Formats: sequence, structure tokens, C-alpha cells
Amino acid sequence: MSMPGMYVTPEQMMKDRADFARKGIARGRSVIAVQYADGVLFVSENPSQALHKVSEIYDRIAFAAVGRYNEFENLRIAGVRLADMRGYAYDRRDVTGRALANAYAQTLGTIFSSGGEKPYEVELFVAEIGDAVGGDQLYRLTYDGQVADEQGFAVMGGAADVVAAYLQERYVPGADLAAALRLAVAALGHSDSADRVVPDEDLEVAVLDRTRTQPRKFKRIRGQQLTGLLGLRGPEQPDGPHDEDSDAGRGAEAIPADDVSDPTDLAGGGVPPLENPLTGEPSGPSGPDDATQVIPPVGPATPPPAPPA
Repeated sequence: MSMPGMYVTPEQMMKDRADFARKGIARGRSVIAVQYADGVLFVSENPSQALHKVSEIYDRIAFAAVGRYNEFENLRIAGVRLADMRGYAYDRRDVTGRALANAYAQTLGTIFSSGGEKPYEVELFVAEIGDAVGGDQLYRLTYDGQVADEQGFAVMGGAADVVAAYLQERYVPGADLAAALRLAVAALGHSDSADRVVPDEDLEVAVLDRTRTQPRKFKRIRGQQLTGLLGLRGPEQPDGPHDEDSDAGRGAEAIPADDVSDPTDLAGGGVPPLENPLTGEPSGPSGPDDATQVIPPVGPATPPPAPPA
């Protein structure tokens, strides 16, 4: 006699699949997309130099993802093939970010609702830039095929809520590339417990730059260019101008000019003069000859002894 199978309601099954996908995506590191004056900036914490989260799809279209690498890499390759075939069959101007986002949405939605395989543990960004800021488009696609048209900035993966809240308080529309990059990197290092500085070598940065003269507007930022755009950063850096010559090799803060104490004042934290180990006399940097001679105090003269009687 066969046992009846366990019945699961469609609502419970969809909920379980959604929870499964969200947990897998949350284990990845966040990816940030920020619209700035000349295009769209992508920033992610990615120590790998070979496995990219941000890639080019077509002339003015870029792709970013978080989650399982093998799954979003399959989606990226499919998007490149679709864009190439449409541009070859019709015209390069017919390849749009909206059409690509719709194709991704159909694929993800079909996989999520199918009971034969697990849902994809991925979230995607599809961005396209226009000739002006008003023509820029940024789409966010979730694991279940939902599409959202984002404005200004968007975050996915990792602690997305915390990073998005940080950006919401500090984002300024129309900022230049350096300001947008510093804001995005600071947001990646922000957390509820304590902020941290993400090393330059652990950052993956790319842009869609409308000011480029080439038809392909995608460009990666790395090396000296990335370091120059970020500049000095971190909690250990002061807010004011930094004099590297005066502070080199010193762990303490610089002493103000009006608060310099006598170097022989031990109570004020000064350094006592060195002594010659043989004579006990104070010695300067060049030896006993350069030191200040200490003259003992002269007391009252001792009267001569009385003559014998």
C-alpha cells in the first residue's frame, strides 16, 4: 500500500523558495550602483581579480550581479548573446537596457515558479546611459523576476538595508565621479557596529561614462586611477591638511607651536639630557664638549686654622 505524499500549499512552497533564495543572496557582499554627473558607477567589495561581479553587456549597457557566481555568469553570457544578435539583425540602437531587463525578468520568473529546479540565488543590475542624465536607466531584478526602476542609487546583496540607509542620508544628485566613489566605498564599509576601511585591492569599480569618445562606454577603474580618486581616507586620517614631513615616523599628534615646553622640563614630558657614563657630566649630540658645563655653587670661605699656642 502506497503512502500518500505530503501536501504543501502553493503559498507555502513559494515562501520557502523565496526564503531559500534570499538567504543565499544575503551571504554575498553588497554591490552598489550610483548615478553621477557623467554616467553610472558600480562599486563592489570583491577580492578576486578574475571573477567579476560587474561586466559589460553592450555599448551603453552594463550588468552587475550578486549571489551564486555560476548562475549569474550564465545570465550574463545569455544577455551578451541576445544583445549581439539583436544589434546584428536590426541596429545597434535597438539594443536597450529595458529590453534586456525584460528578458532577464522572464527567465528568472520562469525558474522561480517552476517546481522542477531550485530558484536562482541571484539579484541583478542592468544599467544603460543616455546622452544626458535624464536618459540614464537603472533596473534592479530580484530572484523571482520582479523588476524595479531605480533612481539615484541602489544596493543589493549583503547588508543591503544598512548600506542603503547610509546612502540615503548622504547621496547628492549630480556629484562628480570622485565624490560618488568615495561615498559608495564608505557605504560598503559601514555597519551598525563599527565602520571599516575597505582596502583598494579588494574593490571592484567600473563605470558607464558618457564622456568617453569610444562607442563603448564601459570602463574599469583600478590601480593608480582608483587610488587617486579615493585619496586619503580612513578614521586615522585627520580632517584638516596633513603635513607628511612633520609627522613622518611619529605616532603622537603634532604639538602646537604655542605649547612647546622646555626639553629639560621632566614634569612637562621633556627628555632629560644624556650623561657621559664615565664622568657623569651631561653630554649633547656631539659629546661632552658641546654640553653645558655645570659649575658647583660657591659657599662661604672656610677660615684658616688658628696658629698653635
